[in-house]
Amino acid sequence: MNLNPKILFILFLLVSLEFLSCSKIESFPEIPAIKYENFLLEYNTVTGITERGVFIFSYTDGNGDLGLRANDTFPPYNRQGDYYYNLIINYFEQKNGVFVEVPLLSYNSETQTYDTLTFNARFPVLTPVSGNKNIKGMFHDTLFIYNPISDFDTIKFTAFIIDRALNKSNVIETPPIVRIK
Repeated sequence: MNLNPKILFILFLLVSLEFLSCSKIESFPEIPAIKYENFLLEYNTVTGITERGVFIFSYTDGNGDLGLRANDTFPPYNRQGDYYYNLIINYFEQKNGVFVEVPLLSYNSETQTYDTLTFNARFPVLTPVSGNKNIKGMFHDTLFIYNPISDFDTIKFTAFIIDRALNKSNVIETPPIVRIK
């Protein structure tokens, strides 16, 4: 049986339309949500130290208002404000079986003092240009985890994100991470 090419095309078009009409558009709440996925350690074979790690987590947002532009520096996104960073990461060390948040310090040879470091970051705008504003994706954030002034080898991190409407996501945390010294 030899079918007419026009009939085949129409059948193909109808099957394609049926398939597309069955696909459901995902929708998420307007408050961003994140989920811990993994933490990968990077061991430096030259120094013999686990110096870095990659914090991996997924995100969803219902209106796509995640991220900041480079010129988003006026209040409330100003450097001295609470919303300059839209990814907040806290660092903890295990001391006597309890995780305690500790500041990371770096010696500044010019001022001969210690400077406080932060894992917080600003990530760029993730809003889709057109169409459905529901977004989801993955973050892979590389962190320097070696603290040369610490005697503790077990650490963990917590994290949350903030959208442009200043909605804070849930807080996630890594499991305990044992660094190889």
